[in-house]
Amino acid sequence: MGFPLVCSHFSQSLHPLCPEETEDLEKQSLKLCVSFLEEISRQTSAVVLEICAEQWNLHEKLLPKHSAQTISTARNKKLKKVQPKKGDAPREKPGAESLRKDRAFVTNLDKMHQTLTELCSSFSICTDFSVCRHVIVPAEFLLTQLEIRLNKVFVQMAGYNQSTHEISRPSDLASGMQAYVSAIHTLSSYINIDVSRLVKSVLLQQTQPLDSYGAQTITTLYTNWYLEGLLRQASSALIVHCPTTQCFINQNTENEQNFHAEEYSDIGGLRSLAELIGPYGMKFLSENLMWHIISQVGELKKLVSDNMDVLVQMRANYEDPEAMSELQKKLAGCENVLKRMTIIGVILSFRSMVQEALEEIMDRHCPFLMKPIRCLKDFVCPEIDIKVTLGVYEMASAAGLPCEIDPALVSALANMQTDNPSMEEEYKISCLLLVYIAVSLPSLCLDPNSFYSREHGGHQNNIHCLATAVNHVAAAMFTVQRKNIQTQMQEFLKVASSVLLQLGQNVDNREIKNRDSVYILLHMIVEQSPFLSQDMLEMCFPYVLLRNAYREVHKVFIHTMG
Repeated sequence: MGFPLVCSHFSQSLHPLCPEETEDLEKQSLKLCVSFLEEISRQTSAVVLEICAEQWNLHEKLLPKHSAQTISTARNKKLKKVQPKKGDAPREKPGAESLRKDRAFVTNLDKMHQTLTELCSSFSICTDFSVCRHVIVPAEFLLTQLEIRLNKVFVQMAGYNQSTHEISRPSDLASGMQAYVSAIHTLSSYINIDVSRLVKSVLLQQTQPLDSYGAQTITTLYTNWYLEGLLRQASSALIVHCPTTQCFINQNTENEQNFHAEEYSDIGGLRSLAELIGPYGMKFLSENLMWHIISQVGELKKLVSDNMDVLVQMRANYEDPEAMSELQKKLAGCENVLKRMTIIGVILSFRSMVQEALEEIMDRHCPFLMKPIRCLKDFVCPEIDIKVTLGVYEMASAAGLPCEIDPALVSALANMQTDNPSMEEEYKISCLLLVYIAVSLPSLCLDPNSFYSREHGGHQNNIHCLATAVNHVAAAMFTVQRKNIQTQMQEFLKVASSVLLQLGQNVDNREIKNRDSVYILLHMIVEQSPFLSQDMLEMCFPYVLLRNAYREVHKVFIHTMG
């Protein structure tokens, strides 16, 4: 620290008779001073982060995922099973590093702490000094270096590999970051600096798409991974959404995925994700999800335009079985429509799981903020102006609360570029899209993966996510167009019930096989909709068919004990 302090004396060498030297001397003095302080700060930061890394290694040994071997060893001893051979090195238990036979024995961690003490003592020589009318605070250089390096370390800890789509589990990263933060807080014992300000600044930057230096953050990495790694495979049914356990699970396929979906999408994993990226990061994630949904909605509208004449006739004659049978032969793209709606449903199901995790984290961190938001949301009623309603819903959604109308989806659809300048034309396409989905539902019976699994609480090809897609997309579209949502959803229910009731008259074994599972899908749409009720369903669809459908799909479920 003596070298930077020497730079403060260079100004005394100036003389009024040599004014041309003043500017060059000031620049050189500041340059030398800054370079010395940056070098000291780099060395100190390196030692601090080495200590943090060592603490992370010690902390990782205590994670639950490493307990299986310890439990197995204890069980084998109890059962007096064959012990491993003498050549096998016994696993070192956590805490063994604290056992010392002699006080003179010095570990690597001790040496790093001693080095850190010497480096921090140099910062304590003076809190600030002046160099050519500039006030220099040495501790600020240290904070800047730590901020830069911590941002890089946290991103490296995520371990994102774009080519193989590998990334650390959110719970593991959260545990590692907690170990780093706990270790770095001990720095305040060596030097009088505001460590809390440093940690808050770094963690807040990680909730943004880019940090203050323009580098990617863990928010961007996890957003890319969930979109490209998890949801892309879920869209092709390689990964299945499981409502029973509230997570995504891997399908039993020949091509084994390089990750277990449940480890990244279970309740604990999504809570850790919400803890890491916070409300700001969740908003960024939602915006990216909405972009993918909008691209699918655009394709759906094109399909509606291509089949508009047939759909208009179906809308008018849905109660006439013979006319519907003839029109069904002319209708093209039914599987494509359901596939795209299923993709939208998968994305929205994932978003609802993420929102639920965010709500729990917000309740834990700021309960006094959440109560007024819930109170304000409860006062929203249909009589209130839609702009006020959407404003309240936007605030509630940012805090993780579920809303009848998704404000992010409404905003995305409102900003969507369309070829139809007329709002009435858009309204017509929206109505026909619901008709298109409704008359396409019977085609799901032909897919053998449409079977409803009681164990998972959904269908094997993710078509149970259609319930979420239909309700959210319809609510958002008719909100943008300022139309009555309930009226249009009732029309969808009538058309869907009519075409599904016609399945009962078919004798084709392929259509009969998964008919009950599709009946259950209709019931799920009504159950999840805030604009439909069970009474409305029973007016269109006999309850006895639903009861028989649940009995049939549960009949093949294998009951196991223990």
